[in-house]
Amino acid sequence: MSIGIIGAGALGSSIARLLARNGIAATIANRRGPQSLAALVQELGPSITAGTVEAAASADIVFLAVRWADARQALAHLPAWHGRIVIDGINPVEFLDPDSADAKDPTNPLAAYGIKAIDLGAQHSSELISQLLPGARVVKAYNHLDANAYAEAEVNGGQRVLFYCGDDAAAKSAVRQLIESTGFFPVDLGTLDAGGRLASLPFGALSTHNFVRV
Repeated sequence: MSIGIIGAGALGSSIARLLARNGIAATIANRRGPQSLAALVQELGPSITAGTVEAAASADIVFLAVRWADARQALAHLPAWHGRIVIDGINPVEFLDPDSADAKDPTNPLAAYGIKAIDLGAQHSSELISQLLPGARVVKAYNHLDANAYAEAEVNGGQRVLFYCGDDAAAKSAVRQLIESTGFFPVDLGTLDAGGRLASLPFGALSTHNFVRV
């Protein structure tokens, strides 16, 4: 299957490096255009190419690795999804200006990390992202760890665990195979509604937990 990555920040570039280390081809894109990614693709070698957002979104499996605030704009005017798989790596957090009042808010438990949670009410993040992706098969994955964790699949003689969840069995199977092919240990959290709530940052019960299978 062809692979696209929309977003080239901390998560998107970490996913690109992970795929490159395992010889898996992918197209990475951002809103600034392919030329802005020249240094990254040169670093990663021939398996990773830079393309337009439209080209990345046309792949069989598409990693969504943009900030929550940018998701709607990033997904606007893209080709119809027609059942393609989208891996939702987005978390509902806002990144704060370090000089802003929000960054110094004593009532925000995440202020020290430079972020604050976005109140989604009774909904969860993948539910809202899915609404922006009509026709896509959404799998929540690659969102519950710090982006730097993808640099090392093997830890202390074991495999780092990656959670995933979704409502389409075939899409989940494809994502599971991708997780396994990069050396991580996949753990299925069930449906998008159940698993998405468990693993979504910042307050999901399984978010930030860095498990290792030994």
